[in-house]
Amino acid sequence: MKIEIKVPTVGESITEAVIGSWTKKSGDYVKMNDVIMLLETDKASVEVVAEKDGVLTINAQSGETVKIGATVGSIDTDGKASVGATPAPVTAAKDTTSSPQAPAPAPAPASGGRETHPDLQAHMSPAVQRVVNERGIDPATVNGTGLGGRLTKGDVTGTPTQTKSTTPPPSSAPSSAPSKSPAAPMVAPVVSGPSKQGDTKRVPMTNIRKKIAERLVQAQHNAAILTTFNEVDMTKIIELRAKYKDKFKEKYGVGLGFNGFFVKAAIEALKAFPAVNAWVDGQEIEYHNYYNIGMAVSTERGLMVPVIKDADLYTVAGIELAIRDLAIKGRDGKISVDDLNGGTFSITNGGVFGSLLSTPILNAPQSAILGLHKIEERAVVINSKVEVRSMMYVALSYDHRMIDGKEAVSFLVKIKEGVEDPERLLLEV
Repeated sequence: MKIEIKVPTVGESITEAVIGSWTKKSGDYVKMNDVIMLLETDKASVEVVAEKDGVLTINAQSGETVKIGATVGSIDTDGKASVGATPAPVTAAKDTTSSPQAPAPAPAPASGGRETHPDLQAHMSPAVQRVVNERGIDPATVNGTGLGGRLTKGDVTGTPTQTKSTTPPPSSAPSSAPSKSPAAPMVAPVVSGPSKQGDTKRVPMTNIRKKIAERLVQAQHNAAILTTFNEVDMTKIIELRAKYKDKFKEKYGVGLGFNGFFVKAAIEALKAFPAVNAWVDGQEIEYHNYYNIGMAVSTERGLMVPVIKDADLYTVAGIELAIRDLAIKGRDGKISVDDLNGGTFSITNGGVFGSLLSTPILNAPQSAILGLHKIEERAVVINSKVEVRSMMYVALSYDHRMIDGKEAVSFLVKIKEGVEDPERLLLEV
């Protein structure tokens, strides 16, 4: 019996995806739950697994854009493995990424380098796998700097491609000055001189980066985006955190940060201004009576916005635990499409990277996004006296089609009031 392989639904408002790569070849025998294909969307990479044991037939190639629900291959459950075929997933992965003439054993590490994990091919993340495939890199020749010798994206992006080199052959240098053999060691300074100003490196844009670019431009074109700013006195929150952070960590096993307070403050502001928790859908406005807060997380593949579902039901500790779990999943490349779906409002914290002020872009179809920034000690006037306070600029980018300026400003003021007076968050006033 043949089982069709269809492109799965990968999130709301997503109608197509790009086949990033097949981890198996047409004619390979696959086992149930083997990863056979990597789909790329503007939100995440999705691993598609085999539903049954059988022989794989591929109908769509890597790099193709396919519609959700389209048939891209099949699995023949009555098929038999071809002679010489090996269903072991590690071997199959090596066949698709290694050069035909490359031997399987990993070479000895370079002097001073870290020893490469013997199963580094099986330990490559989807992002690393994609770079290896696109640049024609033999992973066996690269020393992994990750945990257990695992290859990281930085390891492979810093590796020159095997198929193309922009550096001229060194043999051409001596021919220009054959009578001065001692001048050969001086080649390096010449290369690092003015001639290097014209050096460039061109790397193909990944499919997911293409989709991100399209979506960001689409968001700019389809929404009337404005940004309003305010500043928050973080003094009380900092004092509260310093007082209870050790007991908090001991009880809940997670550090007490600032995100939990901002999420709670945002929820109270969303309750007060429902339009910020809604969005435009054609000629209608879709309001939401739930609060799914997207938290931007920096991962190896770039910035993602996983969602804390029904965040209004969480305590500050619950929010901090949820953020920690999402950050770990992002770091390990285990963010799922479900983790990224359903958000009604988003928060991004550029302050962790040192950003003092920014204008965040909307996470479509949402109507608003809150930007947090670096905390700095500044002189401010309090009750006619100049005091040094820990201050943070906050920004709200919003869709002016949906939200008026008065609502946007009042929304930020509501957040400011909640963070500056944490007791209000506990009393929900």
